[in-house]
Amino acid sequence: MQNDAVRAAIKAAGLSRIQPHLEALMKNSVRVTSTASTESALPMGMSKLGGMPDLPDAVVWPSMADVPLAFVAQFDLSAVHPFDVDKLLPASGLLSFFFDANQQVFGSDPADKAGWKVIYTADKSTLKRHSFPDKLPAAARFVPCAVTFSNEVTLPQRPNLLDKTLDWNDSERNTYSDFMTAFPSTEDRSKLHHRLLGHSDDLQDDMHLQVQLVSHGFTDDQSPQAVAIASGAKNWILLFQLDSDTNAHMQWGSTGLLYYWITKQDLQAKNFDAVWCVLQSE
Repeated sequence: MQNDAVRAAIKAAGLSRIQPHLEALMKNSVRVTSTASTESALPMGMSKLGGMPDLPDAVVWPSMADVPLAFVAQFDLSAVHPFDVDKLLPASGLLSFFFDANQQVFGSDPADKAGWKVIYTADKSTLKRHSFPDKLPAAARFVPCAVTFSNEVTLPQRPNLLDKTLDWNDSERNTYSDFMTAFPSTEDRSKLHHRLLGHSDDLQDDMHLQVQLVSHGFTDDQSPQAVAIASGAKNWILLFQLDSDTNAHMQWGSTGLLYYWITKQDLQAKNFDAVWCVLQSE
């Protein structure tokens, strides 16, 4: 759905009274659709899920406790750029995503930081396809998938957490919950939800406060230090959301999703070492 269609859907759902709040929270997203492919069919530096990563020759495959991380996706940002409506991502280069091959980190502990890696390669002329390391578990050697992109407008599942001025009643809260269950359409809800940017499709709790606190070393959200930095939760945005994908033979927990988060400031500075990742599973 695009902006006008989303506005019409909100109104049709009977949410006109709080519609200005919801419209202010609408975010553009780049929807990613996968199709199973082969390494030979995917040229060097092309966007893809799974398979083998294209990295500069000098870059060492990232690992955690001597176990290589699983390569999950790479995006040719020049191909993404026309769909990045708000121009938040770099206009060129390659963005590569890795995650714990054994899926033992969930982003809920400060020590989880070693369980993922996002690598930005500005100069694609230096790329080389890296073969799977011997120590990479077989289950983490995902099938390569070609991807296509499309524009999509997203809404948050819990708008009251992002807009503290939203004063909705129980009826509106229930109506919005029903609305989001089928947003943007009932048919779409049965499809995979890979996306760059936009609002996350949460399987559990909202993650903004979680990533703000845990990335700063706090797990107790009631501690004075945590309370003092809680307002920074609003600075985090979704960088990449990766669904469990049968095309890639990729499953996160029990049909869960991976969510890579970054602050607006770090994204602007291309500081992808500051990404925080969360795994949620049903």
